[in-house]
Amino acid sequence: MKYLLIFVVIFLVAWKWRSARTADQMELRRERERKAAAPTEMVACAHCGVHVPARDAVTGQRGAYCCDAHRALAES
Repeated sequence: MKYLLIFVVIFLVAWKWRSARTADQMELRRERERKAAAPTEMVACAHCGVHVPARDAVTGQRGAYCCDAHRALAES
């Protein structure tokens, strides 16, 4: 009887630990899916017309550019 009680306690602790770990993993998976699903704003280069993500674009006086070389060419 003593061993049965110890087994039940160990089983309950392991079950609780596993369910908490699974919930954390599911939350991390949901967070990754939310980040991946977010659209990225794209802008066209004012010099060549190539579309680049707005966060990667180089801004100048006449608009957004895909690189520093195109910004220098367009604004010189």
